[in-house]
Amino acid sequence: MGAGSKRRGSRPPAGASRRAGDARSAAPTVPALPDDVVRIGECGRAHGLHGELRLKSFTGDPAMLARYEPLFDESGARREITALRPAPGGATDLFIARIAGVDDRNAAEALNRCGLYTTRAALATLDPPEEDEFLLADLIGLKAVTPQGEIRGTVVEVPDYGAGTLIGIAPVTDANAPVRAGARGETVLLPFTKAFFPEIDIAGGRIVVDAPDDVFEADSGDLPPDEAE
Repeated sequence: MGAGSKRRGSRPPAGASRRAGDARSAAPTVPALPDDVVRIGECGRAHGLHGELRLKSFTGDPAMLARYEPLFDESGARREITALRPAPGGATDLFIARIAGVDDRNAAEALNRCGLYTTRAALATLDPPEEDEFLLADLIGLKAVTPQGEIRGTVVEVPDYGAGTLIGIAPVTDANAPVRAGARGETVLLPFTKAFFPEIDIAGGRIVVDAPDDVFEADSGDLPPDEAE
């Protein structure tokens, strides 16, 4: 798997002196993430003193995480997983990992909560989807409708805060005007389970949400269904 890419600033003309201002203008910039990336893992807290860290995998086969190339962190910098072993506790998606260039506890702690990404092309090559499979990122932008076809909003995020995947839906203010992501704090978060989302139609651009009506009322905010009064 490739190591971090080298970045170079502009070279001054032959024989020219490099002033302090020239050096600053030639400082390398951190590359942005490619447009087609998919989040496939997240770094956790440091493990020990020598640069190892906990790593959560979001791939279909969790142990395949180290095989994806290219691999990026959230800044767009290239990363390489050089070692991966199961973490204590028996969870199949948690590992103890070593990442190239991360050699001590401080460097490992600096990556805590940092996401890891690969491209859709790499994901399809190593883990081609089955006919009824999809990427979580493909859910963003789908219209959320009731089993009766009534529009409830638009999927704007698919977060995972450690207790399982959630679907964030921006409720509609009317049938054609979904609230922007994060606007007025009205995004509704629901657990991504079959009970709440019995049908997903990527091609049709919709996801069926089966939740109480008052969950999507303006004053319910993002409370769970059993707490929204």
